[in-house]
Order: sequence, then structure tokens, then C-alpha cells
Amino acid sequence: MNNLLPVSSRQVRQHFSSHAGEYDCYALVQKRVVAGLIARLPDDLSPYHLALDIGTGTGDLAHKLQERAPALPLLVADIAHAMTCTAATRIASVAAFDADAEALPLRSASLGLVLSASMYQWVNDLPRAFAEVQRVLQPGGLFAFALFGAGTLRELRAAHGEALSEEGRSFASHMQRFPDEKSVAAALEAAGLTGELELQDEQEVHPDVPHLLRSLKRIGAQNAASNRPAGLSGRRTTERMMAIYQERFGSNGSIPATYQVIYGLAKKLNITQQKK
Repeated sequence: MNNLLPVSSRQVRQHFSSHAGEYDCYALVQKRVVAGLIARLPDDLSPYHLALDIGTGTGDLAHKLQERAPALPLLVADIAHAMTCTAATRIASVAAFDADAEALPLRSASLGLVLSASMYQWVNDLPRAFAEVQRVLQPGGLFAFALFGAGTLRELRAAHGEALSEEGRSFASHMQRFPDEKSVAAALEAAGLTGELELQDEQEVHPDVPHLLRSLKRIGAQNAASNRPAGLSGRRTTERMMAIYQERFGSNGSIPATYQVIYGLAKKLNITQQKK
């Protein structure tokens, strides 16, 4: 089901931990995704007695949720310890712990609401991660998430692929691939969650390609594929990629960077619904 390159959890943990202090300065699209996810939540959150923000990062999503529903008890967790600590410091009256989304250290049927923004593209086994959500949710519980899909950084992928193609080389192994809408829907179904997906593009503007690459690095969003080649590619290929990017997509002294966001709202069916 998952033909993406395997991700090194150790590298994901290391990348995001080392950039926790500067993440908020550069994670502009991620903040827009948080706002988009909050806007898609039901108006009434009172039925959900306990919430978890998994992959909390610096806690932006949890903070916005707390503003929306200050009486809702909240847990936050991240695989990167420095991110967990940052979120715990930022948000009052929150329980924080380190956790891998594929193995949540929580009792079954213990949560009413699970949320996550810009995290699930980093897991190796999406059906397993979603199955963990299904396990910890109570019947009727809500799963609200947003992740970056396969169309993310399409300009960079296209320019890089063309540069490598000119050299007669394959580019599939050089850049980490994110899941598409079909695989996300299949993972939800396999986990026993039912809901709907929505795709939306978000775009950043950068002065040039080096600025884009530096911004990605400063939020920890580096290639974490466990068998990736060292670096994006050789210097000559990288320079050619930058030139192609500028020629094909640049205008008025800047370049775009598009992120494909997959939003999802899903529920764990109660016993009565399961029998129908």
C-alpha cells in the first residue's frame, strides 16, 4: 500500500528537535494549515471530553484549540523532545509527553478528540498510525487532521527531476515523497474510521531557491528517507535545478513554493452505527 521511501524516525526526531527554537519564525504555511484545521472543527466541541494534539510541534494547534475550547482537557505529544518541551512551556495546564504516532502510549477508548497538523506525512505506516487513532478514540470520537500531500513542493520536484533527467538519471530516490489523497483515504478505511477529505493548495513566495531550501531546513523539514542519497544531489545538478526552477516558475524577482494540504475529518463509529 505504501510505496514511499522508508522514513528514519531517528532523523525526524533529530531534525525537528534541533530546530524547535526557530520553527515558528519559518513555519508560515504550517501556521496557515493550523488555522485551516481549526476552522473545519465543529462549532460545539463539548461532546469531546479529552483531546490529544499529536505531532504538536511548538504547540500552535493546541494553543488555538485551547482558545476555542478553554474548558476542554488537552494532551500534547511529539516525537521530537525539544518540540514537546516547547509546547509544554507555551500552553497552560497541558499534559505533555513524547510519543510516536504509530505507537501511542494511551489506553484504548480514552480520548474524545484527536488532532494533528502537518505531521502524518512523516510516518512510515499511515494505516498503522491511523489505527492507533481509532484505538484511542472513544466510539463517536472525532479525528481532525491535516497533512502535506504528494503535490507538495511540486515546483522543486519538477525542476529537480528535469535537471536529473538531463543527465540521464532517475530522480525518484532523491526527494522524499508524501502520500496522495487515495492512500490517505485507504488508510482511514483500513483503520475503521469514516469521514471526508478535502484538498487545498497553500503557496509561499521566496526570493530564490536557496532561500526556500534554507527555510525548509530551519523548520526541520529535511529529507528523512532512511536510504536517501547524501544531499539533494551533486553541485552541478543542484545549480541546474535552481536555474530551471527560476526559469519555469519565477517571476518579478521571486519564486513560488506550493504545498498540497490534505484535510480530514473522520469519526470512530459507535457499535450501533457499525451494525447498520
